[in-house]
Amino acid sequence: MSSFEFTDRVGRVSPSATLAISNEASALETQGVDVVDLSVGEPDFNTPENVKTAAHDALDAGKTGYTPSPGIPELREAIAEKLRADGLDHDAENVMVTPGGKQALYEVFQTLVGEGDEVALIDPAWVSYEAMTKLAGGSLTRVDTTPYGFHLEAALEDLQTAVSDETDLLVVNSPGNPHGMVYTDAALRGVRDLAVEHDITVVSDEIYQQIVHDDREMTSLGSLSGMGDRTITLNGFSKAYAMTGWRLGYFAGPAELVSEAGKVHGHSVSCATNFVQHAGVEALRNTDEAVAEMAAAFERRRDTLVAELADRGVDVPAPEGAFYLMLPVAADDQAWCAEAIGEAHVATVPGSAFGTPGYARLSYANSTDRLLEAFDRLEAHDLLTAGV
Repeated sequence: MSSFEFTDRVGRVSPSATLAISNEASALETQGVDVVDLSVGEPDFNTPENVKTAAHDALDAGKTGYTPSPGIPELREAIAEKLRADGLDHDAENVMVTPGGKQALYEVFQTLVGEGDEVALIDPAWVSYEAMTKLAGGSLTRVDTTPYGFHLEAALEDLQTAVSDETDLLVVNSPGNPHGMVYTDAALRGVRDLAVEHDITVVSDEIYQQIVHDDREMTSLGSLSGMGDRTITLNGFSKAYAMTGWRLGYFAGPAELVSEAGKVHGHSVSCATNFVQHAGVEALRNTDEAVAEMAAAFERRRDTLVAELADRGVDVPAPEGAFYLMLPVAADDQAWCAEAIGEAHVATVPGSAFGTPGYARLSYANSTDRLLEAFDRLEAHDLLTAGV
């Protein structure tokens, strides 16, 4: 029997549902089972060659030691340049470089959310927002966009009812995980009006910013009038540059926030990896073509999948960005996902993990042939139309 006494903090949260499914898929594969893994939010493309070369060059130049805790000056300035191009009034001092976007969010939550503080989420919401709120001791208010096809603009009245002067933090994710919607400017203006009215700080998670479909323009929330001093903008390199394993992200906001969050950063991770930061500079400045090609490939897959599902009798809200699709499944979505991986050997993530039961999230970061094979397998086990 263990003699450990665990804190209430870790008891508040469950393991990541996305990682749990991915781990199960990996375990089956080690047993020789052919699994079509649609569970992981990881581009199936290689990191651009020039970015890898920049990392090699940095290694050869001895860039293997500690860096300044907030990040190397070259990368912080390159990020600030990108943010200014997006309409945000930020300099290098407004930027904190972190080992991954998830760490950036963790530091922001630990800095801004205290015991009993209210955090508002827009469902479906990425699984770790809830966990990070609970780890910080906060409470949750949730607004469901499912009845509106995951569109926030139509749900603004619900959001207005949900938030109040007691709301401390509101999380906005566009393009969104798990639904792939890109929030309209009207929706973002609605968020701005509520944030100003109730003096709410907003986290704008823009990690999928460069993966948008149908020539949409993605507006950065912090660029709107009245939002510059109340928005923390989060982004990273994992998705747009296919750099998931490199672990490089950042957040930007008022200098005071960056300074205070720097305490969490300095006492936890010290700094992001030195040579990886140099690769990040190259990614920001010299990969536009590679990023555009990858985004176009995701859009083609989206088109194929939505049309294929319609042909098989399943209508889904067409994702507008990122690389996820929400498939309506049985009311007990966890049981459905368990059967999908156990019987059809297709790995998906239950919608309930994102606050939206009755759905499963499918990642189309896989080849078209494998995606269509997944549909065949699900159909063969009478799972594809279970939620129709």
